[in-house]
Amino acid sequence: MNLPKFEIIVDDEITLRRLRLDSVKIIFKAIDTNRIYLRKWLPFVDQTKKEEDTEIFIKSIIHSTSPRKDLVYEIWLKKQFAGLIALKEIDSWNKKTELGYWLVQDLQGKGVATRSCKALIKHAFKDLDMNRMQLRIGIGNSKSSMIAERLNFKFEGIERAGEKHHDRFIDLEVYSLLKEEAAAIL
Repeated sequence: MNLPKFEIIVDDEITLRRLRLDSVKIIFKAIDTNRIYLRKWLPFVDQTKKEEDTEIFIKSIIHSTSPRKDLVYEIWLKKQFAGLIALKEIDSWNKKTELGYWLVQDLQGKGVATRSCKALIKHAFKDLDMNRMQLRIGIGNSKSSMIAERLNFKFEGIERAGEKHHDRFIDLEVYSLLKEEAAAIL
């Protein structure tokens, strides 16, 4: 397995940059100004009340010694922060990971998430030698479901009460993509 890249050039508009501590203010501001929009599908939003909460999150990622580490990238559209994308709980032994992402509201519908996912999928399968990638999406999050289908992920089923959102649990659609199915991306 090669080392994760610090920067991934997606195309002439989008760059993925490894999560950095000096991005605390810009990430928190993006969460704070998009709070109502993001909170619908992202349970962490309610716990992100001040910059220090974002700083704690970033430090937990950067300084993690877990064997199932998360690899988180900032998404930049030209010179504008657009959101985060991650390979979560990377399992090097079983060669699998989970893809996760979020974008600020005003950059939705421009292909940013799809193009960023495609680049990170390529990095995971080619450079990190992953064999399986999973994507879990809250039922009703049709925009993310369409991205999964566009990228050739296969629907596997429903994870009942798979994620706690605010005061309740929601069901999740589970999708997967195998390295051998990602030929168009690679």
